[in-house]
Formats: sequence, C-alpha cells, structure tokens
Amino acid sequence: MNKSDAFQSFVLGGFECSSHRRADGRRLDLIAGTQHDRWAASDYAQLRAHGIRTMRDGIRWHLVEPTPGSYDWSSFLPMLHAARDAGVQVIWDLCHYGWPDDIDIWRPEFVDRFARYAVEVARLIRDETGEVPIYCPINEVSFWSWAGGDKGHIHPLTYGRGWELKHQLIRATIAAIELIRNIEPRSRFITAEPLINVVAHPDRPHDKDEAEAYRRAQFQTCDMLTGELWPGLGGRAEYLDIVGLNYYEKNQWYLGGEGPEVIHPDSPHYRPLHDLLGEVYLRYGRPMLISETGAEGDKRGPWLEAVCDEVDMALAAHIPIEGVCLYPVLDYPGWDNDRHCPTGLLGLPDINGHRPVYAPMASVLRRWQPHTRVSSMRIAADDPTDSASALSR
Repeated sequence: MNKSDAFQSFVLGGFECSSHRRADGRRLDLIAGTQHDRWAASDYAQLRAHGIRTMRDGIRWHLVEPTPGSYDWSSFLPMLHAARDAGVQVIWDLCHYGWPDDIDIWRPEFVDRFARYAVEVARLIRDETGEVPIYCPINEVSFWSWAGGDKGHIHPLTYGRGWELKHQLIRATIAAIELIRNIEPRSRFITAEPLINVVAHPDRPHDKDEAEAYRRAQFQTCDMLTGELWPGLGGRAEYLDIVGLNYYEKNQWYLGGEGPEVIHPDSPHYRPLHDLLGEVYLRYGRPMLISETGAEGDKRGPWLEAVCDEVDMALAAHIPIEGVCLYPVLDYPGWDNDRHCPTGLLGLPDINGHRPVYAPMASVLRRWQPHTRVSSMRIAADDPTDSASALSR
C-alpha cells in the first residue's frame, strides 16, 4: 500500500457515533455508550500506538445545539483538544443520523439549521487547531433515507418517503459545504455511502432488472451531489471530493425471496471488492476511501486482511484508494438491545480508561500499516496506466 495524500495513516479507526432515536423513542448516543466521550485522549493515544493516526469521529448535534442558534461546545471541545494534543487527524461527522428534537426534518428550516450549525463547527475547528479540516457532513444518506424514510426503522420513522428524505439530506449537505468553504477554503469532505452488489437469485431470473435498478441506486447520493441526478437540488461537480464507501460482509445479496440472502465470496455471483472499487472510480474519477469496514468476533482479523488484499489489488491497478477505515474501532453496545458487539481493535475500558487489545486484528495492522505492500512497488516501477485497462488485465 502507498502513503495517502489526504490522511496521516492508511488504516484509519472509526468511532461509532450514532445519535438517532430508535422506533421506541430512545435516543442512542454511542459516543457515550462506548465511554469514548470520557476517554477520548486515551483512545486516541492507544490507536496512535497501533499506527492509526487518522480517525473518523462524531459531533453530537443534539448536544451542541440544545436550543435554536445557541451552541454548547462542552460535549465536543474536550474531544477536539484531545485529538489536537495527541497529534492525530480526525474526520468529523457532523450528523450521524441524529438531530435536535425541536427541528422538523421535513421543513426547509432543517437545511438552514444544519448549515448554520456546520459552519459554527468549522469556525471553532479553524480557530482551535489551524489544521486542514476534513468533514463527513451527513453519514450514509442512502441508508438513512431507506431506514428512516422508507422502512420506519429509525427516525423520522416514515414509510414511502425515502426520495423526499434523500433530497432533504442532499440539500443540507450542499448548503453545509458551501458555508464551510466560505470560511475555510482548505476544507476536505468525504461521503460515507454503502458499496453494494445486488443480483437476481438464480431461481428468480425474472428479478434481474429490479435487482440491477436496486444496485444502481447506490450511486444516487453522489450523482445528486454532482448534479447528474436531480440537478434542481443544486449539485455541482465540486461538491464531490473524496468518495467514501462503506463495505461489510453483508453488502452483497440476492434480491427477493423471504429476505436478503447474502452472496458468499465463493459464489460466481460475488464481485471482488477491487472490481466494485474500479466501477466507482471509472464513474466518478475521484480519490476513494473505504470509510467503514469490519466484522464481528473471530471474523475481525480475517475480514480486515481480505479487505486490505482487495484494496492492494485496486492500488496495483492505479485506483486511488486513500485509506481503509476499521469501523467501529471500539466494541460497542448494539443499537437495538445494548448487547456487547465485539467488533473493535479495542474493547471496553477499565477504570483508568485503558482498553484491551484484540490481538489478531493488531497483528493484521502490523502487516498493513507500514505501506510496504507489493502494490506500492508496482506503482513505483510501472509506467502509469489507465485504470480501466489495468483492471482488465
């Protein structure tokens, strides 16, 4: 693997920071649930010791703006200072599914409020750090539109309004980017959208067209940002910067049946990750980031190893992958039932904030973090080639 131009380390760590309300009305706060708010300085230091110098982390909008236009930074400043003092780089999620209770997400005021909040965050980060900031304005627009707008799983708990919610979130993203760039032109932005493959089951060939339409829907968010789709939303090419892609073991499935049936890697219908990445690069021509990836339990180490192998193949084909973000990097309490989800490099903290290390994953990191894999040597030795022809070899 080669050194990233945008990030301080190629393998990143992502802190679970969801803050939405569930269907039962309970608001989640995974930053508090993992005690990351209490032990941010220790968490950053532990990750840095494993070579992770760039991280995804979140700002809890509902805590920062408890009343309209009034900003309380007490939940965020300690984390910002801890990152600055630890010498680590953070990609800040401005909205990870959650928003203040007084806002109606369907009204135009949501867009205005989010943009004003975003620019206040950017002003604070500029004044406190002076570093080039990187933001993820709204996490997983596609998933949120589906889960909250179409299926009623999370707030706003509606059905059949996914398109409407997606449009609203895109408007808010564009407005935030515009205002942030006005006060800090150096700012960088990532998306964090699911990377999927959906095909018709061999027993249901009549689902072929529907499955392909579902698969292609994954590009809607980026197409809206660039203005290729629904240009009336205000999208332009410059709103798409680093294309962040979230990829997990269940991101390839057969359409229909009694429920999603995962396509396994040994299936002829499975598409290798490097092939999926090549398609995205050919579509947008932007640098890319695996903005989330990970597995649970004993699968953690092998999954990360497999993802890194695939990314290495993409790099060898001159596909510009800026990094791989291990997500979540901490074990966390599950959304629905608070069960312990063993997904992280680090576990739950002791009374001094020290977290146990999952050794198999640490071993994988030692092999991949130094950026000495074969792809780097190939890229340095070979003449530059077009990525499409490189992928076809």
